[in-house]
Amino acid sequence: MCHPTKNEDGDIEDVEAMTAFIHFASIFWKLLYFTVCPPPHYWGGKACFFLSLTMIGVATWAVADFANLVGCSFGFDPKFTAITFVALGTSLPDTFASMIAARDDDNADGSIGNITGSNSVNVFLGLGLPWTISSIYYASLGQPFVVQAGGLNYMVTVFSCLAIVCILFLMLRRKVFGAELGGPDGPKKASTLICVSFWFTYLALSILRTRGVI
Repeated sequence: MCHPTKNEDGDIEDVEAMTAFIHFASIFWKLLYFTVCPPPHYWGGKACFFLSLTMIGVATWAVADFANLVGCSFGFDPKFTAITFVALGTSLPDTFASMIAARDDDNADGSIGNITGSNSVNVFLGLGLPWTISSIYYASLGQPFVVQAGGLNYMVTVFSCLAIVCILFLMLRRKVFGAELGGPDGPKKASTLICVSFWFTYLALSILRTRGVI
């Protein structure tokens, strides 16, 4: 909900501008989810759980399809579209879920667990399932199923190196500030910029690779 709240001291805190923007920007999806997903107490929460997963898949599909359409309209290279618009768009549901977990929990376990779990599902299920189906299909035809790696080795290496640096950075934050998230205002904003720079670094190196510069 988007309304003023009371803090621990009993003082009224008004709605922040970013919170209000996110609320109204996503109100269509909120109303859609509210209409489709039943209350959590129905069937022991199973109906809400599976329909919520289904709706997340629908939202991800819609965002990815729209991102591909934007890339096609502007004449961007498909690889560039995939690592920018599609990757960013399909990560938005995870981003909001991690933000809510960080805000509502007393630790960062929910946020970090959601990020790592989400990316694991994207890779293991998003690639594993269609490749398994394709392998079975081509095997039934007596033909080999081959997927050209292209620049995958390079991009996975860059991603893995940046992921290790990010983990070390979180460990450093825990040692210095006693927490992976939050802390004093200055270091908190600096940490945000550092983590965002990891993504821009990956993006820049991947684009240079797709263009044959490196």
